[in-house]
Amino acid sequence: MALDPKKTFTDNEVEERLAADLPHWKLQDGWIRRTFRTSSWKGTLMVINAVGHLAEAAWHHPDITASYAWVEVRLMSHDAKGITERDFQLAKKIEEVVGWQPGTEAGGALEGTPRGDLRFSYIKYD
Repeated sequence: MALDPKKTFTDNEVEERLAADLPHWKLQDGWIRRTFRTSSWKGTLMVINAVGHLAEAAWHHPDITASYAWVEVRLMSHDAKGITERDFQLAKKIEEVVGWQPGTEAGGALEGTPRGDLRFSYIKYD
């Protein structure tokens, strides 16, 4: 059975889903939100571009606020006037992509960015 993309969730349902699946996200003022800390403007732009790519591919667009060393992503389905499954699914994909740390994967061939070297640091992982 297909999910109704416009079914909205109550605040309690949203809080439960966030606690279970997206612990770095919070419900505030009708939006689910996540702030990513970065190490520099370079990292901020990389996060914005990654989120932008995912949002465009999903055809579900967040509000984004940014500064030198952080990016806040806010999701809410405007047409449904609330939080829907689309918001949760896009938040999960953003979390997977932006939070990806290949150097921590067992048996992975990718090293990830060098840890402790500020020349290469771009995101502050939770």
